[in-house]
Amino acid sequence: MSGADAAEAVPDSYEAYASARLSPRFTDWLQARAEPAWTNAVGHTFVEELSAGTLDEDAFADYLVQDYAFVDELVGTFGYAVGQAPDMDAKRQFVEFLDTVTDDENDYFERSFDALGVPTDRWQAPTPTEATAAFTDLLGHAAREGGYAETLAVLVPAEWIYETWATTATERHGDPSVDLPSAGIDLPFYYGEWVDLHAVPDFVAFVEWLREQLDAVGPDLSPRRQARVEALFRRTVDLEVAFFDSAYKEEA
Repeated sequence: MSGADAAEAVPDSYEAYASARLSPRFTDWLQARAEPAWTNAVGHTFVEELSAGTLDEDAFADYLVQDYAFVDELVGTFGYAVGQAPDMDAKRQFVEFLDTVTDDENDYFERSFDALGVPTDRWQAPTPTEATAAFTDLLGHAAREGGYAETLAVLVPAEWIYETWATTATERHGDPSVDLPSAGIDLPFYYGEWVDLHAVPDFVAFVEWLREQLDAVGPDLSPRRQARVEALFRRTVDLEVAFFDSAYKEEA
C-alpha cells in the first residue's frame, strides 16, 4: 500500500481510529494522517545524501543558514510551551531542551558556518526562503493563537521527523549511540554532528516525551480542536518537505 493509499485508509476522526485499536496513540493517528508527506520527509533525498556524505556542501550551507533563521522562532515557540505546560515537571523538560538548543546546537551552527566559509552577515541576517517564512509563520500562529495542544501539534512533527531520519541513519551504519564518523563513516563534522545531534539518546527520549504530552491531551479535545491539531501537524510535515526541497533550489 502506498503512502497516499495508507492515508486514505486512515479514519478522519481520532475516535474512529482509536475504536479499531487496542492501544491507540493520538500521535500515531496524526502521523498516519500526514502520509504520504511523512514518508517523503523522513526519506527525503536531502537527508539521505546528508547521512551518506554525498550532499553538496553549498546546498548544506544554504540549508543551515535557513535552519538557523528558523531556530529563533522555534525557541520562541518552545518558550510559549513552557508557559502552557500543565505542571512544573513538564516546564522543566522544555527549559532543559531550550538550554541544549541555545548552547550545544548554537555552538554547532557557529563552527559549521566557519568551516563552510559562510560569511557572518549571511547567517546573522539571512533572507528567508518561502519555506522558511511559511514555517516561522506557522510556529508563531500555532503558539500565539492556540493552546498547549496546538503548540505541540507543530513541535512534535518538527522534532519527530528529525529524530526518525537521524536514528535511521545511525542504525543503518551501526550503534545509534555512536556518531557516524567514529563508526567508520568518513563525514566532515558538520554532517556527522548534525545527524548525531538528532539521534543521541537524550534527544530520542525528549521526542518520545513530546509525543506523550500530545497523546495525553489529544484524545480529550473536541472533534473540532482535534481537526485543527491534525491540520497543524500535517502542515508542519508538508513544510518540512518543502524546507528540504528549498536547499536544492537555493543551491541551483
